[in-house]
Amino acid sequence: MQRWDPADEATARACYDVEVAAHQVDEPVMPPNSFAAFLLHLRTGWEYSPNEVWVATADDGSVVGYYQVTLPDLENLDKAYSGPVVHPARRRRGLGRELLRHEGTRAAAHGRTTFCAELPSDGAGDAFAQAVGAKLQLEEVRRIQYLRDIAPGTVAALRATAERAAAGYSLISWDGPVPDQYCAAMAEVYNAFADAPHGDNQEPERWDAERVRTRTGLALRAGVLRSHSVAAVRDADGEMAGYSEVIIAPEHPDWGYQQLTAVTRPHRGHRLGLLVKAAMLELLAEAEPGLEQILTGNAADNQHMIAVNEQLGYQVSKPGWRFYEIPVAAIR
Repeated sequence: MQRWDPADEATARACYDVEVAAHQVDEPVMPPNSFAAFLLHLRTGWEYSPNEVWVATADDGSVVGYYQVTLPDLENLDKAYSGPVVHPARRRRGLGRELLRHEGTRAAAHGRTTFCAELPSDGAGDAFAQAVGAKLQLEEVRRIQYLRDIAPGTVAALRATAERAAAGYSLISWDGPVPDQYCAAMAEVYNAFADAPHGDNQEPERWDAERVRTRTGLALRAGVLRSHSVAAVRDADGEMAGYSEVIIAPEHPDWGYQQLTAVTRPHRGHRLGLLVKAAMLELLAEAEPGLEQILTGNAADNQHMIAVNEQLGYQVSKPGWRFYEIPVAAIR
C-alpha cells in the first residue's frame, strides 16, 4: 500500500481507470466523472477537507484498488468518509477488506472513531458494507427528470401556480460560483438544509459567508463543471428565501445534476421550492440546449421535496443510495 503523491498524475490516471471500471458495474445509470474532475477531487478533497489517497498494486505494479479517506475539519471531527474502490476483475479476493483495514488505521491515526460511506444500493459496495457489519443510517431514492417527456406548457403552468403563492418574492440567477454579494445570504440557505433528513449521528454543517466564499465552487472555477443557480428573494428587504442549483459536466452536456434545493424556515409555505425549480427548467432550456435529463436524490422520508419533484415529472430510477456507518475499531 502506497500513499499517493498529488504530483503523480500517472498513478492518478491508473486510479481513474479503476474508478471507471467500477463505475460501469456499480453505477450503470449516470456517466462517470471526467479525469479532470477526478484528479481535482483527489488533490483537493470535498470542500477542501483534508484527505489522503492510498493505492494498492498487483505484483506487476498495476493499480488494482485505492481509497481516498476524507477527514472533515470543521464538523464531524470524529468521522472519516469514503471507502475502498476495487477493480471488478480483482474483487472477492480480500483486497477490499485489506484496503478498508488500512483506511481504518489511517482514520484512527487522525483520531476518528466512526467511518461513513455512501454507496449505490443493492450493488457490490452495498453487499460489502453489510458483510463487514456497517449500520444503515439513511436511504436515498434516485429520481430522473426526462425533459423530453414533460408535456408542453407544464413547466409554465407550475411556475404560474407557484408565483401566485409567492407574491412578494422575486427571482435572481447566476452562473458559476456564488457571487461575493450573495455569500452571506447563501450561508443561511445552506444552514437551512440542516433540518433535511440525515443520519442519526451527523452533525449539521455551520456556514458563514467566508466558508461559502472559500469552500465552494472549486470545480466551477477550474472549468471541470459548470452550474446554474436560481434564488428567490423577498422584495421587502432582499432576504434570500429559496435556492436551487444544477451542475453540468461539459463532456456530458445531456446530463444535469440537481444540487441543493432549499427554502429557509421563515419563508416556507409560499411554494418557493417549486418556483425556483420551475424557473430553473426555463433557464436551462435556453442555457443548456443539449440537456436531456436531470438526476436528483431525496431521502426516502423527505415527502415535501419528493412531492415537488413528482409535480415536475421526476421518475424513480434504481439503484438509489445507502449511507452506512461503522466504528473505526470494528474495521481495524
